[in-house]
Amino acid sequence: MTLSISLTVNGERRDVPLEDPRATLLDVLRERIGLTGTKKGCDRGQCGACTVLVDGRRINSCLALAVSHDGAEVTTIEGLAQGDELHPVQAAFVECDGFQCGYCTPGQIMSAVGLIAEGGADDPERIREGMSGNICRCAAYPGITAAVQDAQERMAAEERKSA
Repeated sequence: MTLSISLTVNGERRDVPLEDPRATLLDVLRERIGLTGTKKGCDRGQCGACTVLVDGRRINSCLALAVSHDGAEVTTIEGLAQGDELHPVQAAFVECDGFQCGYCTPGQIMSAVGLIAEGGADDPERIREGMSGNICRCAAYPGITAAVQDAQERMAAEERKSA
């Protein structure tokens, strides 16, 4: 029996047939939709490499059954930039050297976007706590913390300008 779910992924509606109702959102994004920016790390929700935004909230997509998110809006790393213009968090990661090997970077960036939206990126200690579910085996944490703080400050300044 094949189930069908509908997801809006990076602004585009996707109808996805599922042969297995136990398919994770991570596997649907990577294997069915072809968005491989979201990484499969531990497959246990411990490393954060698979972090995406679902209806604006950050989740570990390796722990989420795709069927439980039928109708949801999903944002992956591929959906952040606007054409050639990087999202402020992506730009800050580049400028602040917030990565080394880069494997965890998509999950780190997606978690940072969620953390900023939650209002939890106002000082380095809160940033470290809010990002603690995302592991970087290269230990790029100082650059990651600086990038999140820089992006939060830029986004707040832009918000004040447009208000």
